[in-house]
Amino acid sequence: MPPRLNFHSVSRSLTIRSRPIVAIRNPAFFNITPAARRCFAEEKQPPRNGSNEDVAGHHKCSRYPQKRPGRKGQSPRSHQGKEIKDSKPASAASEEVSFANLMALGQLKNGANSSDLTIDGHKFGLPELPIPSNNNLKYRYDPVVSQVTNMMMQHGKKSVAQRNMSYTPSFRAHPHPSHLPLNPVLYLTTAIDSVAPLLRIRSQKGAAGGGASLQIPVPLNVRQRRRQAIKWILDSASKKQSRGSGRGMFAQKVAEEIISVVEGRSTVWEKRVLVHKTGTSARANLTFYSKKRR
Repeated sequence: MPPRLNFHSVSRSLTIRSRPIVAIRNPAFFNITPAARRCFAEEKQPPRNGSNEDVAGHHKCSRYPQKRPGRKGQSPRSHQGKEIKDSKPASAASEEVSFANLMALGQLKNGANSSDLTIDGHKFGLPELPIPSNNNLKYRYDPVVSQVTNMMMQHGKKSVAQRNMSYTPSFRAHPHPSHLPLNPVLYLTTAIDSVAPLLRIRSQKGAAGGGASLQIPVPLNVRQRRRQAIKWILDSASKKQSRGSGRGMFAQKVAEEIISVVEGRSTVWEKRVLVHKTGTSARANLTFYSKKRR
């Protein structure tokens, strides 16, 4: 007697799939047109002109797959031959670019070996050896500018003095003389050195006899001469009448005094002449210290 068939067990072991698990690869789906490129070099081929070529990234699309060469009577070998013929100038250009890149890489490689290079000169020059003592961040300003700033300072407020010093060269509004430099620092140095005295008068008590003081001329170095000239200029500027108020008022008065010194209208010139006249009349007292040693 044949075995009985159970249709329920057969339906459980049988699997029916309406769609395949692996999708069929559509060649038209993977044939993506490259997007617009932006190169750093100029394009040798002229740009394509069309209705949609001016928009970057937008090309003619179709829902149907594009026609491939080799169909409808055209062999793939003939199409490959055309591509090879068209790519000859592009290959020559690429060879030139690759050769230039190789040369640049060679230069970079040689640049790593600094011993092979020969330097003919220096851009900023070599420092003096031995290095001077004032070649430091502390001495980053001109000596005249630093000295004037320190003389302007009151009650330890150096920032205020630096601000006034920065305003002083910018207040020159008169026509510039042809015999003076255009550099504001050199202009200030010329004005200070022109009225700086060569000497000072020292009073020696009891040297003239009977308790009378004796005037003895003493020579000054460059820094001492400039200090005396700056002191005269600042004293004369502080006595001037203010024309207004503000942070730059004192700097403006100092600038006006410097201009008057350059033009010869300042009273500082009279002080310098008086010191030199006194030193000339007291030049006979220069031997006082030599006689005292004997």
